[in-house]
Amino acid sequence: MSNVNPYASAAVPVAFAEESARAAFIRRTYLHVAGAVLALVALETVIFTVVPEDMMRGLVQKMSGMGWLLVLGAYMGVSWMARSWATSSVSKGGQYAGLGLYVVAESVILLPLLYVSMLMDPNLPLMAGIISVMCFGCLTAFVMMTNVDLSSWGKYLAIAGFAALAAIVAGMICGFSLGLFFCGAMIALACGYILYDTSNVIHHYNTDQHVAASLALFASLVLLFWYVLRIAMMFASDD
Repeated sequence: MSNVNPYASAAVPVAFAEESARAAFIRRTYLHVAGAVLALVALETVIFTVVPEDMMRGLVQKMSGMGWLLVLGAYMGVSWMARSWATSSVSKGGQYAGLGLYVVAESVILLPLLYVSMLMDPNLPLMAGIISVMCFGCLTAFVMMTNVDLSSWGKYLAIAGFAALAAIVAGMICGFSLGLFFCGAMIALACGYILYDTSNVIHHYNTDQHVAASLALFASLVLLFWYVLRIAMMFASDD
């Protein structure tokens, strides 16, 4: 009889996997999150290095106002496709394609905010990035140490996300700013998603779904970064 443990090779829920398989899954997941972050930074660096200033300004202007609604709609479509690919159990290549597509989509959606923030202060994105990563690390450590299962949060976070999207679209159409309070609420939403996604990593994903898990965590981290940077820009503009 073979002594090979089926949990070591077969895909099983992380909560029921052997400790070694569980640790390997978590390690792969967070390595992929780090890789996605580095890829995003590299893409933005290339864009800001290669694209001339006049062209960059023109792109940012086209992506403002009603043009931003088109970008947001395209981004939502790409995000849905990327998540579908990443969660696919048919093809590992499809999962990586989904993660890669999502990184590219995020690089486009972040472009106007990064451009404006760097005009105000080139150090703002770095500061927001450090704060976001530190917050991400603390929330991750909390879930890992407490082993809490927050899967019941999913429906409430989804409702809050749809409400936030409706407010963003309404603000764009009606031309009003959502302000500091809304940014603070979105940071709370992003933190909620990080807690929820981390809980799923240690309880509900299968051991072969590290790409899907990393995509969910990466999306929540970038959402947090977006609104931390927005608040940093508000304070910088008051100086």
